Amino acid sequence: MNWHEKNAEFNAFIRQLFHDEDWQKRAEAARQLGLLKDGRSINLLCSALRSEKDHTVINKIIEALGRIRDGRATLRIIEQLKNEQEKDEPDKFRVIYIIESLTRIKDKRALAYLGPLLDSSDDEIKNLALNAFDIIEPNWKEIIERERNKSIQEIFKVKE
Repeated sequence: MNWHEKNAEFNAFIRQLFHDEDWQKRAEAARQLGLLKDGRSINLLCSALRSEKDHTVINKIIEALGRIRDGRATLRIIEQLKNEQEKDEPDKFRVIYIIESLTRIKDKRALAYLGPLLDSSDDEIKNLALNAFDIIEPNWKEIIERERNKSIQEIFKVKE
């Protein structure tokens, strides 16, 4: 596929993501954008993540952002994690999509927000969080051991 065809396909998926009435088509557009792994879509996907209302489409956008592996998406995905953590009953599947995406992106800013998931009562979420720490910061256990008097959030909090 040449550049012009790829660009036309990219633009069609963006239009579909933002303008299609059918949630299934929007979800598929998000999935396809993730498979394209085109960095141009990061800001657009992040914008769609903020405005999208459909549950499945949101999950597909989070997944697509993880596939692209660009740190510009980290804060938007963390925003979704915070939203889930504030709920009385967080959506387990959304949390899984979030952890997997943050793991693929490998942005150390995510560690402070993934930290509470290490103590999750759900074994699958706990194991995914452990795996995320192992991939994002392989020496995380030693770092925590050195900083015993601080919480995980304090240790990995990015200084602004």
